[in-house]
Amino acid sequence: MAFDGIVVANLAFELSACLKGGKIAKIAQPEPDELLLTIKNNRAVYRLLISANASLPLVYLTKQNKQAPLTAPGFCMLLRKHIGNGRILSVEQPGLERILNFTIEHLDEMGDIRQKRLIVELMGKHSNIIFCHEDGTILDSIKHIPANVSSVREVLPGRSYFIPDTRQKADPLSLTEKSFAEHVAGQPMPLKKAIYNALTGISPAVSEELCFLAALDSSRPADTLSEPENRQLFEALTKLTDRIRKQDFAPIIYYENEVPAEFSSLPLTHLSSLTAQAYASVSALLENYYAAKDRITRIRQKSFDLRRIVQTALERNQKKYDLQLRQLNDTQKREKFRICGELLNTYGYELTGGEKSLTALNYYTGEEVTIPLDETLDARENARRYFEKYNKLKRTWEALSGLIELTRAETEHLETIRTSLYLALCEEDLAEIKEELQEYGYIRRRGQKDKKSRITSHPLRYRSRSGFLIYVGKNNYQNEELTFKVASGNDWWFHAKGIPGSHVVVKTEGKELPDADFEEAARLAAYYSKGRDSEKVEIDYIQKKQVKKAAGGKPGFVIYHTNYSMLVAPDIRGIREDS
Repeated sequence: MAFDGIVVANLAFELSACLKGGKIAKIAQPEPDELLLTIKNNRAVYRLLISANASLPLVYLTKQNKQAPLTAPGFCMLLRKHIGNGRILSVEQPGLERILNFTIEHLDEMGDIRQKRLIVELMGKHSNIIFCHEDGTILDSIKHIPANVSSVREVLPGRSYFIPDTRQKADPLSLTEKSFAEHVAGQPMPLKKAIYNALTGISPAVSEELCFLAALDSSRPADTLSEPENRQLFEALTKLTDRIRKQDFAPIIYYENEVPAEFSSLPLTHLSSLTAQAYASVSALLENYYAAKDRITRIRQKSFDLRRIVQTALERNQKKYDLQLRQLNDTQKREKFRICGELLNTYGYELTGGEKSLTALNYYTGEEVTIPLDETLDARENARRYFEKYNKLKRTWEALSGLIELTRAETEHLETIRTSLYLALCEEDLAEIKEELQEYGYIRRRGQKDKKSRITSHPLRYRSRSGFLIYVGKNNYQNEELTFKVASGNDWWFHAKGIPGSHVVVKTEGKELPDADFEEAARLAAYYSKGRDSEKVEIDYIQKKQVKKAAGGKPGFVIYHTNYSMLVAPDIRGIREDS
């Protein structure tokens, strides 16, 4: 799925229709690489989200607001100074580049009319938001790119803005049949690849569509095309570019087995066998497809430090556990020392002094054993020496057995926290996980704990097909709360067997739960567990009254017996979220 030049052309058309002539009422910078502009136009209020995130660059109109930081970053303050209350004159796309150029009119300090350009580059890891004077001189950018980072183009205040042409791609909107053949037909590579490598703004999916429309094999080498075949391919491209020029867009997502397989601003006839969902606007399409993905990407970035702390603690625990196991293995010979001491007490009378060993019958096994002796000690003293070794190793064994159990429990706890970080969906989830890490000493707490100010998130809520409410905990605190405060005795409780995961509770309200609802709850427990990427996950389920808090256990740790089990796929498609 590609945010290609055609999708950007669709965006330019849509944004121009909605925002041209509009007044910028508010500018916020919710994230270090993201802007949210509030624009009033024709008695309507629009919110324009612009993200230069390296892994997920985006531009679309949204109804959702985002919390801005209390202190605005410098780039945001600069925009407010120059274009706050400015008027959008145009939204344009140069050629079929993945670039949007906003021209904004405003009054300067002297009250004179000036123009500025806000340029949004949607180019993967090279994405940026660049603020320029009318003549193209860069005022500032949301990401600074010095010469030691890019030898192609510096993006710094005072430099001149230009579009880098590093791959010498041709503009599909201005190609002739001859120049098209020169750029595409002579390439010694598969036809599909030759098209998107040679033409600006063309994605692999659109390349495949052009080959399909021209009735050509996309894997065929481009330099083997005949002249008539080149003409067929150019005619297919011409039909596509004509639709772009006429702004005849049709935003659509294609689904395969209910999973988004591709999206486009023009129909992709080679995907006609897939389920298609059309959208009235490309903003609605992008928000629907990317909003959840963007939220998860942001949370992954914000949870990086917590994940690193947990991973470091897990690695340290694993090393400690391995060392303790080796030390415990060394204590296995303690019984041998005890038996040697007993045999010396039993047969030591045979020694006359100065012997280096004693051969005696081991009455436990019926076999003869040879016991090494210190020739300077008598039998009783040698026996005492063996008992001392035995007692020392016994004490070590007892201490290590307890320490190993503590290390194993700590590792299991850390594994549950790591899974919770994977399941976190918002900053409140991260706040609860951080609180748990502080409570158990993995993060140093600054200042006194204030329970009133502690941020609490809420568990996920779903509705079964029969209408029963299903709760899903996202971290250990939520799991504890769900199981021992929200769930009643006859409610059903689900958890992935033997691996970290969410507690899932189905509120039955005293009614009987249908078999299909058991399966849905089990699928949720599988999906929200460490086994999410497995083909099948075994799920334990039992009535809540059979679930007990583990004595001295960490939050979310429980014990239960005589449970039921089922094997399910971690697939929650079709399970309805409860608002």
